[in-house]
Amino acid sequence: MHGSMTDVDLRTNRLELRPLTPADAEQLHALWTAPGVRRYLWDDEVIPFDHTRDVVAESTRLFETAGYGLWAARLHSAADLVAFGGYWFFHEPPRLELLFGVAEPHWGQGLANELASALVTFGLTRCGFRDVLASTDVPNVRSVRVLAKLGFRLERQASSRMTSSCAPTAPRLAVWARSS
Repeated sequence: MHGSMTDVDLRTNRLELRPLTPADAEQLHALWTAPGVRRYLWDDEVIPFDHTRDVVAESTRLFETAGYGLWAARLHSAADLVAFGGYWFFHEPPRLELLFGVAEPHWGQGLANELASALVTFGLTRCGFRDVLASTDVPNVRSVRVLAKLGFRLERQASSRMTSSCAPTAPRLAVWARSS
């Protein structure tokens, strides 16, 4: 085991971040399937609850073996999940990337920046990452702004889908990086 789960609890000015647990699955699923969040996180698909539960279980395993995974974020002394974030494997071949999202009622309050900043600091200082990678859908301007504020630089854009005529679509995916 890499360390106790409480070793990775984080605190910001407004947020308490704790590794996701099975008790978070219901609130996390509600956040992930809300229209504004799922649009970019799940390509507008309403994922089944079992998928959320599986992600929570995999995140727990990652914390136990690697010291990182996904955190639940709550306002200080509040019970409701307002955001989530952490490090997750994406793409083929898999690569570790920063991931974050905020519940729609809390958009525009700077929580995404606060959350992502804490996670980047954790990755660079506690995990020893030399670089932190992230990818966003090109139209996801809120996430693009957060990454730019945190010093990420755009590495490339790519079409992640093909139209029915097999012609490439406009760039949908932006890949970002930040070095220590």
